[in-house]
Amino acid sequence: MRVFIGYDEREDAAAEVARRSLHTVTGGQIEPEFLCLSKLIAQGLLSRRVIDERGGQDYDLISNAPQSTRFAISRFLTPILCQRGYALFVDCDVVFLQDPRSMLNDVHACNAINVVKHGNLPNQTPKMGGLVQQAYHRKNWSSVMLFNCDHHANRRLSLRDVNERPGRDLHAFYWLNDDEIGSLDPRWNWLVDVQRRPERDGIAHMTLGGPWIAGWQGGSFDEEWKARC
Repeated sequence: MRVFIGYDEREDAAAEVARRSLHTVTGGQIEPEFLCLSKLIAQGLLSRRVIDERGGQDYDLISNAPQSTRFAISRFLTPILCQRGYALFVDCDVVFLQDPRSMLNDVHACNAINVVKHGNLPNQTPKMGGLVQQAYHRKNWSSVMLFNCDHHANRRLSLRDVNERPGRDLHAFYWLNDDEIGSLDPRWNWLVDVQRRPERDGIAHMTLGGPWIAGWQGGSFDEEWKARC
């Protein structure tokens, strides 16, 4: 399994904790790859020249909507970068509590992607750091995605699509049929302080923010996050 972590320089501390926690739970056997915007642009993989700044927040002109992170779109490069085998994408504001390779025990080769299929969640506005939170179909599904890069359906997702499709289509997995989207156990994308903590640990997703944000008011998982700094 290869692991890709969304990277936003404004949340470098969060990404580093995600990396360290992965290193710990895998015994150093998996070194994640950061999806760094400047690197992807330099490699010619991301040519989505549509970022504007409005109200102190990045704005995607193709989607006609603000985006709260700089990896909002680059996450969908994961199967293109990996090509073979399984690849896991996670947002940078996660903490690995268990080895993510355990996911593979419960997935089926017939699924192109596996996600925690969050249902209707409490409306959290604004998002972390005071950013505007966008509502879209399948909200939070794309924050932790296990891609089966060998699956033919993921060949439908092209580099052109990543660079030219509105974000709402990408986050809704428009290139997949519903029966090609498998389900992960909810513990693999536990939304801290939005949902009750699962009985078994997996991945803690601090979607509301954390101690790396200036002026953070505090949350229930803060001390566990700080212990991994």
